[in-house]
Amino acid sequence: MSIKIAIAEDNSFLLKAIVEKLAIYPDLEVKFYALNGQDFLEKLQADPNIHLILMDIEMPKMNGIETVAEVTKKYPQIKTIMLTVFDNDEHIFRAIQAGANGYFLKEVSPPELYQGILDTLDGGAAMTPSIALKTLKLLRNPPRFEEPKEEIKLTKREIEILEQTSKGLTYQQISENLFISPKTVRKHTENIYQKLQVHNKLEAVQKAVKNRIIEG
Repeated sequence: MSIKIAIAEDNSFLLKAIVEKLAIYPDLEVKFYALNGQDFLEKLQADPNIHLILMDIEMPKMNGIETVAEVTKKYPQIKTIMLTVFDNDEHIFRAIQAGANGYFLKEVSPPELYQGILDTLDGGAAMTPSIALKTLKLLRNPPRFEEPKEEIKLTKREIEILEQTSKGLTYQQISENLFISPKTVRKHTENIYQKLQVHNKLEAVQKAVKNRIIEG
């Protein structure tokens, strides 16, 4: 029986390298891959018949740690190995907290990766030796990582437009209230989306409230 694997990796060069490492072993079958966590979860929902996931950490839209947390919650039977260039304490700690079963650095050799996959599916916790050492230290002395605060700088005008947007006003209504053209309102709104890294009015208002830019 083949071992069905899914990969989340946003770097196409590294993705190709991972696929080539796995291709050496005929019992490993890559079912699908995705370039970000959000896309990965959608593909997993469409095809959840997966034994193991190889998960990158730094990805757009949804990072690997957030994605693992969702996988652990919805598909607890699927094992996950983090495959990343990051070996800092916080990434390791948060990945394991989120439910990761193993943790390898991307320079892992094909035999090590293959054995790690088998060990993980057998109930083990496959890790690069340096990661295993760090993990033991983290377990002995759990750190308290502060949640990073986002620094978002909006202009006074952008905040005014956000406040009015939160009240459900249209571009036309906002333009009349602020004595500017609807086109200018639209331009400011585009800048707001870019600075907040959101895609629509609802997301913009939610993020602005969360970061105390405007009142909810």
